[in-house]
Amino acid sequence: MSWRPEPNDRFYRFTLRTGLVLRWLFRIRILVTGQEHLPQPEPLGAATCGPASEGASRRGTARGPFRPVMPGQGAVVAITHFGYLDFAFAEMLLWWHNRAQVRFLVTQGAADHWLAGPAVSAAGHVVVGYGSGAHAYDAAVARLKEGEYIAVLPEAGVSRSFTVRECKTGAVRMAAEAGVPIIPVSIWGAHRVMTRHHAFSPRRAWRAPVRIHVGAPILPGSLRVPARDARQATARLAKTLQDGIDTGIEDFPLQPAPGAWWMPAGLGGGAPTEEERRRLDEADGPRRAGTRRR
Repeated sequence: MSWRPEPNDRFYRFTLRTGLVLRWLFRIRILVTGQEHLPQPEPLGAATCGPASEGASRRGTARGPFRPVMPGQGAVVAITHFGYLDFAFAEMLLWWHNRAQVRFLVTQGAADHWLAGPAVSAAGHVVVGYGSGAHAYDAAVARLKEGEYIAVLPEAGVSRSFTVRECKTGAVRMAAEAGVPIIPVSIWGAHRVMTRHHAFSPRRAWRAPVRIHVGAPILPGSLRVPARDARQATARLAKTLQDGIDTGIEDFPLQPAPGAWWMPAGLGGGAPTEEERRRLDEADGPRRAGTRRR
């Protein structure tokens, strides 16, 4: 059993600062729309920074007090998952908006890693075990009721077609049980920097644009449905996330070359089609199961 430190605000701030410094070094442009759909910031004085309007891009810092956590002020943050850095850009957005600390649902595999494990523990994330994940679900609901932001990647894996794939119902069920809204966050362009089968490239990262679109929140009143209806609400969430991706693609400030690997097949890109993506995902299933058994 490796070392597992207690959650630490200083460590969270350190990781956030690291991300902000890397973003500044590579001059990554973060362009945000739909920010009016984010929860109104709690009073924290005058300290706010970061992308504050459509097309804005500011440097930002990791200074200032954290957002106060109060019962009734929590939210599920549902993030698209096309690349390995999507979570970081969503985290920056919420920090800029109201100094929020975001807790992610993290796989047991990441928590068991010799290097990532201590970081997951110190950042206070919620670990989803290899079994049913019931304990993690209950812990996430409890934190939501306390007023925390819990971030989920409802596609449960990178979508290599670069379109929103089938989403799991966990985000909807957690929000309904905790009585909090779902904030849909669609991120386009971060996958160009680093994603499956495309390692981090300083050349692609230099001045790379990243588009973030925040969809209208899905309110808890519309989610108080029996478990059998959770799929319908989840389909609504998936459509909202895809609409946000379409918005990001429409005004993305980078013209793709014909057949560009980072564009969906339906738009003339070189990414797998949905049929190919499903076949590749199914082929991965047994391999992942074997890894978990080991």
